Amino acid sequence: DENECRQMLHTAYTYAGPATVRYPRGSGEGVSINPEMCVLPIGQAEIVAQLNSQYEECLSILAFGSRVMPAMEAATQLAQHLELAIVVVNMRFVKPLDTHILQQLAVKTQLFVTVEEHAVMAGAGSAVNEYLAKAGIVKPILNLGLDDTFMHQATHEQMLQKAGLDEKGIEASIQQALSRIANTVSL
Repeated sequence: DENECRQMLHTAYTYAGPATVRYPRGSGEGVSINPEMCVLPIGQAEIVAQLNSQYEECLSILAFGSRVMPAMEAATQLAQHLELAIVVVNMRFVKPLDTHILQQLAVKTQLFVTVEEHAVMAGAGSAVNEYLAKAGIVKPILNLGLDDTFMHQATHEQMLQKAGLDEKGIEASIQQALSRIANTVSL
């Protein structure tokens, strides 16, 4: 959102080395702006929602950038009919990736979902995949992002909808992935 973008720019400005901040085109979510500037802890994600915490097994949604709010909205809808705890994480950083939170979540996670407004190939989700593989953590992973294809001219919202990166698309993709996992387990 626009407040976090402002804080990220401030964090990058105060950082002693090179830094890059990616932000989407268009307008923000309309959140309140914190007038005080703060430096965000580099490489540290934040848990922004924990739903259905009465369940042991977990669905972990790792959202990057502008997809945090739609991921939270999708999680809220999913929580109404899933018997799984749902954790939504604002990953904030791709490099360095918060590997501590990935280790922590892996203990109970039945499915990791990465959501980003970027190409899936060589994107943030791929970085999560590579870390989990290197750490020997074997869990189903669903990477949601842009295909490596040309997108035709459209509004930002239309492009996100076509790519399945809006709330409804994220929710539908997660439901399909969970259904595939359930069918695999029952075989």
